Amino acid sequence: MRYSSLIQLERPQFEIHFPLACRDHALSRLSDVTNLLHPEPVADLRGPEAAPHLSEVEILFTGWRSNAIDAEIRRRMPRLKLVAHLAGTVKGVLNPSFDGTGLTVISAADANAKPVAEFTIAHVLLHLKRVPEWRKLYRRERSGIATRSAVLAGPVGNTGRTVGIIGASRIGRRVIADLQQRGITILLHDPFISGRDANVMGVRLVPLDELLRESDVVSLHQPLLPETERSFGAKQFAKMRDGALLINTARGRIIDSSALENAMADGRLFAVLDVTDPEPLPDSSPLWGMPNVTITPHVAGSFGCEVCDMTGMVLDDVERFTRGEALRHEVLFADWERVA
Repeated sequence: MRYSSLIQLERPQFEIHFPLACRDHALSRLSDVTNLLHPEPVADLRGPEAAPHLSEVEILFTGWRSNAIDAEIRRRMPRLKLVAHLAGTVKGVLNPSFDGTGLTVISAADANAKPVAEFTIAHVLLHLKRVPEWRKLYRRERSGIATRSAVLAGPVGNTGRTVGIIGASRIGRRVIADLQQRGITILLHDPFISGRDANVMGVRLVPLDELLRESDVVSLHQPLLPETERSFGAKQFAKMRDGALLINTARGRIIDSSALENAMADGRLFAVLDVTDPEPLPDSSPLWGMPNVTITPHVAGSFGCEVCDMTGMVLDDVERFTRGEALRHEVLFADWERVA
């Protein structure tokens, strides 16, 4: 069956996030399997560009900064059957009140999980190798360094090390699977996971306090929920072992900002922050000047050619939808409270 489709993305975002070859290939592929109502993305579903097409739309493509599909927009698209989200979380586009309307939703969250997991794994391994400390020592000693005889406090390398994962999300599970192959012990804290599920993953499910005390690296992979907002505060930082690293690629507001600044001020702990609260941090934030804190501008997720992987994943599912086949990346409203 040939459905009618429309892409709703801000044009600047479309140009920035989607490489030219990826964009052209995606538009060509989409035109092959659907009746594309407008040759380019429309910037606003409420604008004059979209107005003539809304009553015909059956498949709507959304992405970063797309319009939220509220009751009014839903009413103006009575034939809408599928929302295909070319990004990760759909919470900025939809809300669970649409459950039961017959609307199907797919997203590229699985594809986006891969680069976030890779970013996390890279920082875990660099920290366990003590690269930040070697870099500091080398910069100070320069040609005078005696690498093999230099002594750092504590172990260097992966053997016998422990990583704590908070949240067995798509990303968290990818990180777990990779680090297990490297002989690293994994501790998991996730209130949604049973002991049986943890056993299947080959990890120990532990209380949060135990995870914090025993882990050389703690990595956050939770959704931002009322229960998790600012849930990582002074008490949690105090329980982390000396020299441990905290990685946050989830949401900035999971961490209490004041507690973070205080915990990092004395250099006892390390942090890698791809997300912050607020985002970006103000220029006056003391975190910018702390050598034990690495801050990146929310780049762990898909960029460049990685966006092509997301687009391809969504288009694969769109093609399955047009053929009446089972979907592989459907977002279920029943899982709304658990997803990022």
